[in-house]
Amino acid sequence: MEDVPFTAPSDLPRTLGALRASGHELKGVKTEIRDNLLAALREGRDPWPGIVGFESTVLPQLERALIAGHDVVLLGERGQGKTRLLRSLANLLDEWTPVVEGSELGEHPYEPIAPETVRRAAELGDDLPVGWVHRSERYTEKLATPDTAVADLIGDVDPVKVAEGRSLGDPETIHFGLVPRAHRGVVAINELPDLAERIQVALLNVMEERDIQVRGYTLRLPLDVLLVASANPEDYTNRGRIITPLKDRFGAEVRTHYPLEVSDEVDLVVQEAHLAAEVPRHLIEVVARFTRHLRESSAVDQGSGVSARFAVAAAETVAAAALRRAALTGEARAYARPVDLEAVPAVLRGKIEFESGEEGREEEILEHLLRRAIADTARFALRGVDLSELADEVATRPVRTGERVPAAEVVAKLPTVDSLTQVATRLGAEGTEDPGPMASAAELALEYLFLTRKLAKDETDDGDTVEYG
Repeated sequence: MEDVPFTAPSDLPRTLGALRASGHELKGVKTEIRDNLLAALREGRDPWPGIVGFESTVLPQLERALIAGHDVVLLGERGQGKTRLLRSLANLLDEWTPVVEGSELGEHPYEPIAPETVRRAAELGDDLPVGWVHRSERYTEKLATPDTAVADLIGDVDPVKVAEGRSLGDPETIHFGLVPRAHRGVVAINELPDLAERIQVALLNVMEERDIQVRGYTLRLPLDVLLVASANPEDYTNRGRIITPLKDRFGAEVRTHYPLEVSDEVDLVVQEAHLAAEVPRHLIEVVARFTRHLRESSAVDQGSGVSARFAVAAAETVAAAALRRAALTGEARAYARPVDLEAVPAVLRGKIEFESGEEGREEEILEHLLRRAIADTARFALRGVDLSELADEVATRPVRTGERVPAAEVVAKLPTVDSLTQVATRLGAEGTEDPGPMASAAELALEYLFLTRKLAKDETDDGDTVEYG
């Protein structure tokens, strides 16, 4: 969502009469979203900035649902971007919208709905004061938890208002909950099945009849909201379920997924990760392929999923390892090398749930899949490059690398062969005096030669250095 400006533009109407004179038209929130979405599609603008990997799958389904005016539930495993997608809905609202100044529910000046606002509108007429709300303030999000109460979502009697002298039967004694306060906006409920079933029942009238019931009396409030929710597939979430009547009231159910292409996973990591050091794209690709291998492994519990947050955390770990290595070696610039990938399995092991029969093999599984990811990345990036000459040279003159070996020392030991020039070109390491990119590219080639049994690799007992030869 966009940052909220401090004040609305000064030329906007400030009374009901001025608003009418300006020609402003009232639109329902679903109509507003539909019109803005269609306008973006016609003009070739991206309605979903920052959403990666859903272009041909999830987004077309969601766009059809929004155009149809449906409330939507997103179903998908953890870390598939459901919350980010829901938050992006705010970008489809008008930038500024008028409200009755001081109204509790943010009602449109043309259609007040709360008893107090209706009374004010009748008394003031065209002098009714108008305020303006930014689109980002019209998105309301609630993380569903088992202790969520009906009062949180719908409302309850306010004892303070009763103490002020109003009777319990007076509808103005109600303190409205999250859903009524989101009137003319988007309400998102994350992890909807975690709501107790009796709380889910409270949403039925809101979605269908658009009235609310609080403590024994009913208020007819024509609420104008788009209700969206996220949930894990029922075969994974054992904490609860979406009750059938509520599920029936959602007009659309859209399934999300993890990125289908390696390039999408790489783009997602680049977009989301906060890197403490520079990590070249080929190492980000190793992280992406490693994550995908985990999602395909029979040793990993696929019911719990392998979140995209795992890939992001892995890239951040690689960057942190590079920064630590630079501090140890005294290098001025921290630039990630394949040696920094070794930190990933140990640091992120707790983020993966393994099948019950794999106890004790977790580290072995992670290291094997990481080696596969390195080999796959090198094979794809260096396809067509003949590395045999490099292997022959290193076999006679070994190259030492590791956590305590500076990039300049690695580069100084490299043989002068044409294939290394090609490797540098393929991996973006040419045209720089900094030895970091060249050391990173060369290490990937050497590790690939080791993984394909073209070179041997000896490690020191403490694991600080390795020697290819």
